[in-house]
Amino acid sequence: MESNEITKVPERVLTKKDLNKLAVRTVLLQASFNYERMQAGGFMLTQIPFLKKIYKNDPDGLKAAMVDNLDFINTSPHLVGFLEGLLLSMEEGHEERQTIRALKNAIFGPMAGIGDAIFWFTVLPILAGIASSMAIGGSVVGPILFFLAYCLIFASRFFTTRLGYNLGVKAIPMIKQQSEIIGRAATVLGVTVIGGLIASYVHITVLTKFVINKSSKLELQSGFFDRILPNLLPFAFVFLLYYLIRKRKTNPVILIAATFVLVLVLSFLGIL
Repeated sequence: MESNEITKVPERVLTKKDLNKLAVRTVLLQASFNYERMQAGGFMLTQIPFLKKIYKNDPDGLKAAMVDNLDFINTSPHLVGFLEGLLLSMEEGHEERQTIRALKNAIFGPMAGIGDAIFWFTVLPILAGIASSMAIGGSVVGPILFFLAYCLIFASRFFTTRLGYNLGVKAIPMIKQQSEIIGRAATVLGVTVIGGLIASYVHITVLTKFVINKSSKLELQSGFFDRILPNLLPFAFVFLLYYLIRKRKTNPVILIAATFVLVLVLSFLGIL
């Protein structure tokens, strides 16, 4: 007698009301920001009521989930609902902790780059420019337009949160089978986005000039560094910091302070 294999569908614990509440609570993401774990405290705080509901009869499972949510994370506040909905759907399915952690670590970086590029570097600056121009011209529509647009951006959290949750329920079998491929693809995307941001927003310009003769001077920036490789100094400085963090295990706070002091000193000396 043949038997048909039945795929077990994870029991849904969270309701639509819970997902709406989760979307609102995503504003707490940066409520406990620090330079050691970035948004970890707020990320856990956002999910506590829902983790308690999922693990109401399993204190050890709740403890493990809360510990995992205190891992380092730094992602886009506008898109974090997608990630939290996805992870909570996997918590409902009681997936392996390693799978949940791996997915979280693979996704939050690319989401940060995509979310910042869309909202902070594109949508909001354009809207602010339009609204400011209207306001300068004496129109009250400018600030109202910007406020309404920001309300729409906030409302998008409800859509992305539900999208992440529903995708997670349907995609758990595929995620388990393809977790390595998904993780690698997300990592490549994240590195590409961060690389583009480095080239666009890290600038180092050397002002120093050397006198060759009475009629000509050599500008280090345009006459030397840019001829070797455009943006050579930002590229070298970023990878120096990467080397110090990755290989020398230097504290990022120390590097931030050192960079700040270095910029002040070199600017004072007229080098930068």
